[in-house]
Amino acid sequence: MPTKNQGVLLDTKNHTADHALGDKAWYVVNTYSTHEKKVADNLKRRVESMGLQDLVFRIIVAEQEVPVMKDGMPTDKTRMKNLFPGYVFVEMVMTDYAWFVVRNTPGVTGFVGSSGKGTKPFPIPREQIEPVLKRMGMVDASMYERYAEGDNVKIIRGPFEGTEGRILSINKESGAVIVEAVFFGRPSNVEVEFSNIEKI
Repeated sequence: MPTKNQGVLLDTKNHTADHALGDKAWYVVNTYSTHEKKVADNLKRRVESMGLQDLVFRIIVAEQEVPVMKDGMPTDKTRMKNLFPGYVFVEMVMTDYAWFVVRNTPGVTGFVGSSGKGTKPFPIPREQIEPVLKRMGMVDASMYERYAEGDNVKIIRGPFEGTEGRILSINKESGAVIVEAVFFGRPSNVEVEFSNIEKI
C-alpha cells in the first residue's frame, strides 16, 4: 500500500531574484510534540498572507502510515505515525526576512542547527533529508544522482524491509530498482521502488 502523506505541502512557485540570495535547502524547525500539524498550518498561512511563496516552499510533518497492532500482530486498521515528534521540515531560501517569519510563527520554538544569539541555522545535508522524504514516498529527480549500479542499499519499506543488497539496475522512468540480496544463503534479485531504498 502506498504511503499516505498528511503533511502540509506548499507548491513550489517560480523564484528569480530571491533565489540569488541563497540556495533552496531543507531546515528543521522545533516545536512541541503533538503540535506539529498546527505549526505547519500556521506556517502555511503566514507564507500565503506575507507573500513568501518565493522563499518558503514545502512544509512537511513527516508521517507514515503504519498498521495498528493487536497482541503483537498487525490488524487491518492503519494509523498515521509521526516519524519525528517535535519537528517540522521546511524547504526554504534562508534570508533574514524568511528566517524571521518562520522562527516567529506561533508554536515554533527554534531551528535545529542554530546556536541562538542571532545566528542562522545550517541546512540539513541532502543525504539526511533524502531518507525522510523517501519514507513518505516523496521522490524527485535529483535523488537518483546519488545512486548507481553496484551501490549497497537497504530496503526501508515493503515485504523486504530491513534487507540489504546491491543495486543491479535502476529505471529512472518507472522508479523500479533491481536489488541483489541474499535469502537463505542464496543470492536473489528483487524489484523494489526507488522510494523504498536507502544508500548504506
